[in-house]
Amino acid sequence: MMRLILLTALCSLSCVASAADRPNVLFIAVDDLNHWMTHLNRNPQARTPNFDRLARRGVTFTNAHCAVPACEPSRCALMSGRRPWVTGCYKNGHKWKQYQAAGEGLSAQFLKAGYHVAGAGKIYHSRQYHPSEWTEYMSDDGLSANGPGVKKMDGYHDDVTHPNLKDDDIMDWHCVNYCIERITKKSEQPFFVACGLYKPHLPFVAPRKYYDAFPLESIELPPHIENDLDDIPPAGVKMAGPNGDHAKFLKSGRWKAAIQSYLATCAYTDMNLGRLLDALDASPNRDNTIICLWSDHGWSLGEKEHWRKFALWEETTRTAFIWVVPGLTTPGTRCDRSVDLMSVYPTLCELTGIETPDHVSGHDISVLLKNPQAPWEFPAITTHGRGNHSVKTETHRYIRYAGGDEELYDVVADPYEWKNLASAEGSDAIKSQLAAWLPKKEKPEPKK
Repeated sequence: MMRLILLTALCSLSCVASAADRPNVLFIAVDDLNHWMTHLNRNPQARTPNFDRLARRGVTFTNAHCAVPACEPSRCALMSGRRPWVTGCYKNGHKWKQYQAAGEGLSAQFLKAGYHVAGAGKIYHSRQYHPSEWTEYMSDDGLSANGPGVKKMDGYHDDVTHPNLKDDDIMDWHCVNYCIERITKKSEQPFFVACGLYKPHLPFVAPRKYYDAFPLESIELPPHIENDLDDIPPAGVKMAGPNGDHAKFLKSGRWKAAIQSYLATCAYTDMNLGRLLDALDASPNRDNTIICLWSDHGWSLGEKEHWRKFALWEETTRTAFIWVVPGLTTPGTRCDRSVDLMSVYPTLCELTGIETPDHVSGHDISVLLKNPQAPWEFPAITTHGRGNHSVKTETHRYIRYAGGDEELYDVVADPYEWKNLASAEGSDAIKSQLAAWLPKKEKPEPKK
């Protein structure tokens, strides 16, 4: 009997160790994409047929949040498996390679496990990466992230259009081509292909045909109220205010124009996603490929008198998060449990039979992929700068800043977080309950 048990165990280990038996992974990262997607019904103006198509194939997380509402530290946290208070990589400009040694990243685990690991575009900040963690990575020499002559504020603060801009003037087009070539080949070696789409990151500029679905006269402002910051503590106002975007838009009258440009740029990204899905569907790898799509953080378009990311409210922390896992996920399902992007690393390891490294934090969400209604005890935690954290559940958001300032929202009754309940009578119990999830120790921010 013992011999039989041993042989069974060895067979099991052999199966896990065999890369050829593992599923492929298509890993799609989108920059600055908020939850304005048609299937989520957050904004009726959204037109995202290919994001909706992907959602119909798997599980959409309707309450997913970033680790950090900024590009560099969000991607460092997700790809390293370490939260910002563990690494000290809190904000843009903190130079993520100082906090993640080569060999620790998510792609490195797939490389060690025998996968062909290919990447293109923006997976890490500024399209940097550790070369030793990839089999190959697309060169961006001669390519433009935005197109020839496009400046950062075009389509945003500046009324500048680019009527001759073409799809393939933007680097995302070429990233998708590169990834299509790698996900459509039949091979004994499984692949991990990471496609990093830069749009809809600023500049909000796309070829003019993508504006056709969003005529300026039909653009609606997002739900908002005047003086929304009156009940926000000083630390929150200070965090959200440095760019001065809202005052500029009120003065220039370009609020609707900026929204139009954002929607059009999202439509360009949706087109590229469609190309990727079309290629996978036509390939021999369709039925053995896990798809994980995520955005690095959200984006505000005037809600709470705020623009861009860099804050701890719903529009800035909320991310796109869609999974398709053959044989596990049920097509067209939704999960409302609170999750954050720290779940990506351990979940992909679990689904592919790769051992999760000891340094990885975050929670495996495989149970939710199988059953979106399964019990789940963990909140989503977002950090922006040392000591500033948001704890999000299905019913509440609690924000505590480094100096002790607080915000509390009942997100069921108040989904746009207009009424800060932190000082309301009877709020102490829920604040204490949510504050218990905050870190007890935090790495200092790097010296300037």
